[in-house]
Amino acid sequence: MEGRSTDHKNLNLAKLHRDVIKGTAGGKIIWQPRIGCWLQDKLFAGEKLPEPYDGMTLPEIYKELGCSARIYDYNGCFVAVDDQRVRRYSRNINERQIENVVETPVGKITQIIETSLNSWASYIKKWWITSEEDMKVAMWIAERQEWKWNQEHYDRTYKEWGDLGAPTIFMPRVNVQHLFVDVMGVENAIYAIYDYPKTVEKYFQILDENHDRLIDVINESPIDIINFGDNVHAGTLSPNLFKKYVLPSYQRRCEKLHRAGKFVHAHWDGDVKPLLPYVQECGLDGIEAVTPVPQGDVTLEEVKQAFGDKMFLIDGIAAILFDKTFSEDDLIKQAKEVIDLFAPKLILGISDELSSTGDINRIKIVGQIVDNYNARISNK
Repeated sequence: MEGRSTDHKNLNLAKLHRDVIKGTAGGKIIWQPRIGCWLQDKLFAGEKLPEPYDGMTLPEIYKELGCSARIYDYNGCFVAVDDQRVRRYSRNINERQIENVVETPVGKITQIIETSLNSWASYIKKWWITSEEDMKVAMWIAERQEWKWNQEHYDRTYKEWGDLGAPTIFMPRVNVQHLFVDVMGVENAIYAIYDYPKTVEKYFQILDENHDRLIDVINESPIDIINFGDNVHAGTLSPNLFKKYVLPSYQRRCEKLHRAGKFVHAHWDGDVKPLLPYVQECGLDGIEAVTPVPQGDVTLEEVKQAFGDKMFLIDGIAAILFDKTFSEDDLIKQAKEVIDLFAPKLILGISDELSSTGDINRIKIVGQIVDNYNARISNK
């Protein structure tokens, strides 16, 4: 059935992506699963990919699968520029550990990372910020940091990916999530928020101003789909912390980005039920990676009730349904349920990514469902 004009293999998927978010797709939706984790884990393990994907690049695999890509490779178009007095360098501690150092006129901060034995990823052994003094150094850096556009990276990324999806980026994490994930870890961050709140809140203000400068560059760029890459999890980000710190920053960011006509969504990939009552206050156009049962803590009906008819769902199918632990019928049922509840305000994808144990061929099963849906919509 790939001969239909509405099928993904016959479309400019960057245009479809833009049309869907603008509401000009005639009710059609787009199938945009992320499979990068699956591929990287297979390559790290030295596994031969199933045919016909072995030896293909990631864009080639997407073309073969007949689906769109969410192309966050465009992130490299935005480059942070430190004050000229800042010095960054790294040194090897041993075969697996690296110390990263940032020196400034007001002191230095360090981070130690350790490479994983199971993937190309690394994990943090020592955080950048472990004291109020460290935070003040980080504040000095962020306050003086500027942003610039890298046209060469944009051109190179477009050459690699073409029209498999519209250019997309994710912004630096917002205040509390920045502390949790990037510089402190959850436990240290919680203590900091309550032990030296004035310093923390001053840091948050400086981060907002830093991100305002980034938004000024984003708004002048050709990239119109902006994600807040926050990895929100209600198990660590309480409603009180969300309302006090994250919500005002979301509103601030969205207002500035919307002035330039940008489509704005945030990445919430943990438990989210306690935060759903606040989603429509955020100013977002949608939320990415909300994970339904049997993997997450919310039903699709609960998500729909919270989103109403205004907000987009980006993703929506639980990743574990692509594993053979679950039947294809389970996957098909949830894919159709997501479409029934959220189309046309839907960028259908996997919440969050296809895992290393996922069945790549199930991508095509959902693709057929979407193509059949789009064909029916077009014939009405």
